[in-house]
Amino acid sequence: MKNKNLFMLSLLLGCGLFTSCAQKGPYDNADFQIKTVEVSNKADLGVLVWEITVNGQAGSTVPVPAGQLDGAPVLGYVFPTSLKPTDVGFNATEGIVALALTSHPDFDDTPLWDENSDSIFDNDGIIWHPHWVILSEDKRVAGGLSVKQFKKADETIVLPPTNPGMPMYMDSPGYPVTTKSNSIKVVVPNYRINNKIDFKYDGVAAFMKVNTSIEDKPMLGVYEVFSVASGDLSLPYTVK
Repeated sequence: MKNKNLFMLSLLLGCGLFTSCAQKGPYDNADFQIKTVEVSNKADLGVLVWEITVNGQAGSTVPVPAGQLDGAPVLGYVFPTSLKPTDVGFNATEGIVALALTSHPDFDDTPLWDENSDSIFDNDGIIWHPHWVILSEDKRVAGGLSVKQFKKADETIVLPPTNPGMPMYMDSPGYPVTTKSNSIKVVVPNYRINNKIDFKYDGVAAFMKVNTSIEDKPMLGVYEVFSVASGDLSLPYTVK
């Protein structure tokens, strides 16, 4: 089933990439054209360093605020992986585990973390920050994918204690994210992913959007894919 999920993700994101090339969006620039993607194991520190490099300036382009949550734009540098949902604190479920580094000025979904160090915890959504998400097929949006949702009353759902309280498979783990020149990096302690350091991964740059008003649209869907590190999203890369 995991191979099937990866095939579907590759197919769907391939379609999204083709669409984005045909209809270039306002955020489709060099800052989201991926050159390389790498996850390195720093065994002496017990951490993994995840890095995406781009042709432009990583993280320098951020979304233009919509002024409200409904329709709020989200930009992301995303690492789809072969990790299991249970490796990052979710219950076992179908979908692709991805580590997404995101920026969105209209809302803050990291209530435990003060990324801009101003002692206010709900005003820094624009600062690049990490999320674990489960991606699933969703033909209702142009990118063909969305963050997997669930009903709040479903008692079988398990989320990490650092989740932001939304009815989606999403976590706000608080890992440090840094941007410098053409590189964006995030440091993940090995114990936070069950000490799994033998997984496969890829890199994607994408535009997402929040929906709170249209019933037949996802709460957070992928609407445009700017670039894919491997070109075909085959998850060919392994931890170094």
